[in-house]
Amino acid sequence: ELTRDADLAAFVLFSSAAGVMGTAGQGNYAAANTCLDALAVARRAEGLTATSLAWGLWAGGDSAMTAHLDETDIARLTRGGLAPMTPAQGLALFDAALAADRATLFPARLDLPALRGQAAQDRLPAVFKSLVRAPARRAVAAVGTGEGSSWVAGMAALKPGERQEALLELVRGQVSLVLGIGSGSSVEADRAFRELGLDSLTGLELRQRLQTVTGLKLPSTLVFDHPTPTALAGFLQEEIGGADTAAAAPVRTPVDRATAADDDPIVIVGMACRFPGGIRSPQELWQATLDGIDAITDFPDDRGWDIADLYDPDPDRAGKTYTRRGGFLHDAAVFEPEFFGISPREAAAMDPQQRLLLET
Repeated sequence: ELTRDADLAAFVLFSSAAGVMGTAGQGNYAAANTCLDALAVARRAEGLTATSLAWGLWAGGDSAMTAHLDETDIARLTRGGLAPMTPAQGLALFDAALAADRATLFPARLDLPALRGQAAQDRLPAVFKSLVRAPARRAVAAVGTGEGSSWVAGMAALKPGERQEALLELVRGQVSLVLGIGSGSSVEADRAFRELGLDSLTGLELRQRLQTVTGLKLPSTLVFDHPTPTALAGFLQEEIGGADTAAAAPVRTPVDRATAADDDPIVIVGMACRFPGGIRSPQELWQATLDGIDAITDFPDDRGWDIADLYDPDPDRAGKTYTRRGGFLHDAAVFEPEFFGISPREAAAMDPQQRLLLET
C-alpha cells in the first residue's frame, strides 16, 4: 500500500523453498512464505513491479538466511533434494531471476539423486514431479509384499531376545543417520530422543525412514509416544505381531501402474483450533479473517497478573512487559478432565499446553 504510487524499478521479496516444497511440522512458516509469493502475484495483477524469490539452500554459515541452521538441519534439507549453493551461484540466480521478469521464481540448486530417492519413497514434492520420474508401484494394504513384508517375516522368525536386539539396532542406526552422528552404537538406548537432538522435524524423518524399512504404517507421533530408542524398539516388536497377519493379505491389482503426475490425493479427516478473540473452530477463524477482527486485547483479569507491577514502557527492563495488550486464549484454565479419563489432581498438575492439545 505504501509503495502503490511510487515509481519503483524493482520490488523484490525473499521467500523460501518451504512455501513451494512444504516442510513437515512447519505449516505456519510455509504459509508465511507463500503469502510473500501471493503478494508478488497480486502486485503484478495491478500492473505494479514485483518478484518473489523462493530461495533454496545457501551454503556457508555466514549467510543470514542459513546462519540459524545447524549441521542436522543442513543434512535434512540436502536429503530432501536441496543442494547447498555458493554465494556466487546464488547471486547469479538472483540476476537471472530479475532478468526473467516473472512474479514468482524458485532459485535453488537441486540434488537429482536425492530427489530420485524421495520419489522411490513416494515423498517427492509435487513441484519436482516433472524432473524426476516416480517408479511403478503396486497398491497394497498397510503392510506390503515387498521389502517391508520380507523384513517383517525375517523379524518374526527371530527369537524374542534376538528380535528386540535387532529392532533396537535398527532404531539406533536410523537415529544416527537422521542426526548425522556416525554409527548407531553412539546412540544411547535409554536416552530421550529430544536429549539426543531430535526435534519435531527430524522425528518425522525418523518415522518415515522406519516406515520405509519395515513396511509398517507408523503414527506421525511415533517419537513422542515412544520417547527413547528402547521404547520405540519395544513398540515395533508389538507391531510385528499384527503386521505379520496383515502382510499375508495384499490388495490385489491387475497390473502395476506408473504413478500419475497428479496422483496426490489430500484428505482432511479433522480440523480444530483455538485462537485469541474467542475463536474455537476453523469456521470462526475464517469468519474473523473475513471480518477483519482484531483479536489483540487488554490483559485478561483471570491470569493472576499484576499489570501495574509488570508494565514498564522501557523495553529493555528485565522481567517487565512494555505493552498492556496481547493475544490471549479465552478460558485457558477451563478443562473437563473427566471427559478424557483424567483425575482432577492430574489435571491440576498438567501443563496447559497438554490440556489444549487434548481439547483440539
